[in-house]
Amino acid sequence: MRSTSNPAFRNLPRDASARGQYGPNVGFEQPYGAPQGQGGVPGYGPGRPGTASADRPMTVDDVVIKTGLSLAVALVTGVLTAIWAQSQLVVDGAGRVSGMSGVLLGALIGGLLVGLVSSLVIIFRRKPSGPLTLVYAGAEGVFLGALSGLFELFLPGIALQALIGTAGVFIAMLVVYKTGAVKVTPKLTKWIIGAAAGVAILMLVNLLTAVFFGFNPLRDGSPLSIVFSLVVIGIAAFSFLLDFDQADRMIRAGMPSQWAWYAAFGLMTTLVWLYLEILRLLSYLRE
Repeated sequence: MRSTSNPAFRNLPRDASARGQYGPNVGFEQPYGAPQGQGGVPGYGPGRPGTASADRPMTVDDVVIKTGLSLAVALVTGVLTAIWAQSQLVVDGAGRVSGMSGVLLGALIGGLLVGLVSSLVIIFRRKPSGPLTLVYAGAEGVFLGALSGLFELFLPGIALQALIGTAGVFIAMLVVYKTGAVKVTPKLTKWIIGAAAGVAILMLVNLLTAVFFGFNPLRDGSPLSIVFSLVVIGIAAFSFLLDFDQADRMIRAGMPSQWAWYAAFGLMTTLVWLYLEILRLLSYLRE
């Protein structure tokens, strides 16, 4: 099985013991088109008579519905938080923003921490969880909504632009994957994983230099930071190809339908990453 740059897919069951736990067809060693033992086309046909809904094979519709639910939760909490954030800014006598209320700061930090903790639990536990995935989506919605509300005050319309840009990239990469314009090969997978790891290291180094030395070349709005954001957006976009391929392999392997929540979570993490980077790039260009 090809690997992936998305940590959400790192702990999927691959061995015989996992297949024994979730059914004879769970795992990725089985080649595409191999008989699934559950009737119909692998991942698309009907399950065995009398099996519970949670045990039936995962389908494309499962992934679409669960990803849609996660996105809806993130969008609703994000929009409501962004609107609420406008009322939590501290304005001086001249009408200038001088700070933010402690409640808004708590929402930013709380959303970030809850999202991080829930994502780690989802990644390292051995079973998918719909409630945890929705908690992650809601927490990220609060965090991104609060952040977007701050950006909106100084750069009106930037949040909508970032949202449209994120949706555009997602749709474009889905079309690229479905049409086979770019094949997800082991070589491409290694390249994307290596690029994502390199970007993560550069971000960490830049953060440390900014904190300890006040030197922030990759995030100061300079031409270099614009180029860096474009590179990160490109890597995030290509990461969608790996996410789509991973979800497709889960379907073809006949994994139980509950694992669609895992696929939805993986797509959500990439969407959050992409939105943040597009928001940052737009702020550079608007300034």
